[in-house]
Amino acid sequence: MSLRLSTVILPYRRWHEGSREAWQRAEQLGFHTAYTYDHLSWRSFRDGPWFGAVPTLTAAAAVTDHLRLGTLVTSPNFRHPVTLAKELISLDDISGGRVTLGIGAGGTGFDATALGQEPWTPRERADRLAEFVPLLDRLLTEDSVSYEGDFYSAHEARNIPGCVQRPRLPFAVAATGPRGLRLAARHGQAWVTTGDPKLYENGTPEQSIQAIRGQVEKLADACAEIGRDVTGMDKILLTGFTPDRARPLESLDAFVDFAGRHRELGFTEIVVHWPIADSDFAADEKVFEQIAMEAPAQLGRGVGA
Repeated sequence: MSLRLSTVILPYRRWHEGSREAWQRAEQLGFHTAYTYDHLSWRSFRDGPWFGAVPTLTAAAAVTDHLRLGTLVTSPNFRHPVTLAKELISLDDISGGRVTLGIGAGGTGFDATALGQEPWTPRERADRLAEFVPLLDRLLTEDSVSYEGDFYSAHEARNIPGCVQRPRLPFAVAATGPRGLRLAARHGQAWVTTGDPKLYENGTPEQSIQAIRGQVEKLADACAEIGRDVTGMDKILLTGFTPDRARPLESLDAFVDFAGRHRELGFTEIVVHWPIADSDFAADEKVFEQIAMEAPAQLGRGVGA
C-alpha cells in the first residue's frame, strides 16, 4: 500500500522572517501536502505571534507550484460555513486546485472562548459539526444555497464559479466518535486521527497501535452502513500526539519503523510537524530533512508522490 508523507507548518513566524522559506522548502523536500493549524492561537503559542490560516495558505499558494495545501483542522469554533466557503473557493482558485480542508469539531482551547462565548460541551460541538459539514458541502457544490438550521443559516448564498476541484475540494474529517465517523464516511474524501488522547501521557506505543486499529475498524463500520468501501478512503495520521511523541523524528530508522507500523493499519498519509525549537515540536532539522528525502524510498512507492 502506498504511503504519502506530509508536514504541518505552524503559522507562528512572520511571512518574511522564515515562514515563506519553510513552505517553499516543504515543496523542495517532496512533501505531498503542507498543512497549517486553523486556530486563533494555540496552547503554548498563545502569548506569541500567530497568523491566520487562510491568508497564510494563500501566500503559500503564490510561492509554490505543485505542493498541496490544507488545514489540520478547521472547526466551527469561530467559523461560519457561508463565509468559510467563499474563502475556500478563492483559495482553491488561487492555488490552482491544490487545497484540502481538514475539518473537525474543535476543542475547548482559546478558539472556544475568543468570541466571548462559553465553551461548548462535547455534545454541542458534535451537534454543530453535524450541521456545519453538510451545509459547507452544499455551499461548495451549488451555485445558490438557502438553509435554516439550528445553528447556521444561509439565504441565497452565491458561490459562483465554485471550486477548481470538482465537485469540490476534498474534506479530511477528523473524528473518533460515532457521529464524527459517520460524517467522515458520508462527506469525507479522507479521515484524520491523532490517536487516542487518553494514552498520550501514560500509554505505550503498542497500546496506541491497538487503539488506532479500533478507530480504523469503527470507520470501516461507518462506511459499511452507507455502502461505502473504506479501502477507497484516505486515512491520515497527524503525528506528535501518540505516546511516541517526537521519537519517530529522532532518526530515519525510527521514523520508517513508526510509519511502517501505521501503514499496516491502512494509513495512506503520515503528517509530521515542521521542527520548532523550544516547543513540543522540537526536532533536529537535519534529521527531519533526511526523513523527508530518504524515508519514501525505504517505505516504498507512493510516499511523497
